[in-house]
Amino acid sequence: MAKISLLRPLAVAAAGVVLLATGAAQAVAADQGTTGAPTPDTAAVRAALQATTDAGAPGAFAVIRDHGDAETTRSLAVGKADLDGTPMNSSWRFRVGSNSKMFNAVLVMQLAEQGLIDLDKPLRDYLPAGTLPDTWTMTGRQVMEHRAGIYDHTNDLLEQAGEETTSAFEARIRTNVYAPRDLVAMSVKHGQQYTPGSRYSYSNTDFVLMGLAVEHLTGRPYEDVLRERIIEPLGLSKTSFVVPDQTIQGAHVTGYLTNDDRTKPLLDSTEQTGSWVWTAGAVISDAADLDHFLTALMAGSSGGLVSDDSLKQMTAALATPTAKISYGLGLRRISLSCGDVYGHGGIVQGFQTQSFATPDGKRSVVVFANASNNGSVTQGLMNALEPAFCGKKPAVAPRNSFAPSAFAENHTLPVVEDTRI
Repeated sequence: MAKISLLRPLAVAAAGVVLLATGAAQAVAADQGTTGAPTPDTAAVRAALQATTDAGAPGAFAVIRDHGDAETTRSLAVGKADLDGTPMNSSWRFRVGSNSKMFNAVLVMQLAEQGLIDLDKPLRDYLPAGTLPDTWTMTGRQVMEHRAGIYDHTNDLLEQAGEETTSAFEARIRTNVYAPRDLVAMSVKHGQQYTPGSRYSYSNTDFVLMGLAVEHLTGRPYEDVLRERIIEPLGLSKTSFVVPDQTIQGAHVTGYLTNDDRTKPLLDSTEQTGSWVWTAGAVISDAADLDHFLTALMAGSSGGLVSDDSLKQMTAALATPTAKISYGLGLRRISLSCGDVYGHGGIVQGFQTQSFATPDGKRSVVVFANASNNGSVTQGLMNALEPAFCGKKPAVAPRNSFAPSAFAENHTLPVVEDTRI
């Protein structure tokens, strides 16, 4: 598990909350719910976002979209998009971190539908020769489920003894350009960690391997395959994969790390190559594109990304050691009080996002903060999901003075294991 250093609280005034709904029909839908789903409890969502800024994030936002007879968008923004005082803007671009794994998984499922990869055969057969040892028999399915026993190479980049977050970031992350096979080699030198399929252990290297499989099977650079198979067909104008370019083009939120020297200001970590996580975490996007992608994915065959059978496999999530959290093929399932939702979280230096949708794709929620390496910020974002999907809950009367508060009992979700990326 990564070290988590808490960002010091910022004296940043919260920006107002904006509720967007176009037309009278949508205004009514905002009260009644457009999809039959519970009306979001925007006050509780706002409280969760405020908690993220109180914990040290410059700003945070939540975008809740309903797709039905009338489209409704509720956008709530708190705090700042940068330390110059620019108000947080939920339409700007940002680094999505491990949400990238969902895009990667879709490409793999498309190749499986074409018969180019069998997910139940050893993954090494679909990789460049020598990428994995001949004795490693983990399947593509086990790799995508994080049940392959593959060591996470990012531990070697971020967990060096005696180094804190920002020194490691400047020394090995911001400007370094790693070949994907070199990232895998970092992992392989640690050996197989356990018998494949025997347990769950989150590893970014798993989806570097799946990215290598995509390139090997198509004979094309990953960024080209992503653009041709997902970005262009869906019209995702704000989504890109530009490794090793360091900049985010267009209007974007600024991401921050706490400096190791607490007397120094927060470190602007926006510019970085992304090559240290490659296809496991280097996609850039915005909330609208993430909604569009998730909506198309959850529609199965009619969404144009994967078949109904592929979606069934992706959502066949297995339990993890974290309560209420399961993991499928590049998709995380969270069990809320009103049902399950599917998507992913993503934390990459300076940015963190949780992106989820209902099984029918009729409601999506994207929550974001421009700070990382802060468990309290992550907890605030997780706590926004329950009220965003399930709405207002009846107050819980404490049975005794030690009973949890109604808010905690109704909204708290565990922080998941990809705290670093």
